[in-house]
Amino acid sequence: MHTVVERELELKLVLSPERSIPVPARLTYRTDDPYAVHITFHIGSDHPVEWTFARELLVEGVFRPCGHGDVRVWPTKVGGRSVVLMALSSPDGDALLEAPAAQVSAWLERTLRVVPPGSEAEQLGIDAGLAELLAPSPRLSATLEQGAAAAADDLWLRDPWPSDETADGE
Repeated sequence: MHTVVERELELKLVLSPERSIPVPARLTYRTDDPYAVHITFHIGSDHPVEWTFARELLVEGVFRPCGHGDVRVWPTKVGGRSVVLMALSSPDGDALLEAPAAQVSAWLERTLRVVPPGSEAEQLGIDAGLAELLAPSPRLSATLEQGAAAAADDLWLRDPWPSDETADGE
């Protein structure tokens, strides 16, 4: 069973230092995708815009500037309020979004309680999957036990790159 931690909040799309517009958004964290956070922006179109990036990036961005390329996050104060700024860049354009730091931090704390940092791989079941993948096949084991070991040896000893010569010397 997977856990989902969500938070609806209102971000501001910064158009200029003096002007911004509200953008309803949803922060989502899923334990079946433990390294990522998802932000869905409801911009009044038929389809919301979704961004996915590393949870670690957002956690760090609450405290200090981080990221490069498509996603950059940093804390600042606007009008005496603590906010987290997210600069998102894509081929379709760039956006600077302002999020209330207290709401983002509270939501991140909930995600960190559900999956503490460093334990993300446990959520994916990688160790169990590898063990299953590397476990001997019961069917192969049964076949070998029934005396097929010699046939397997014959296959192993065959030349994998037979020469161009035919068996009858033609």
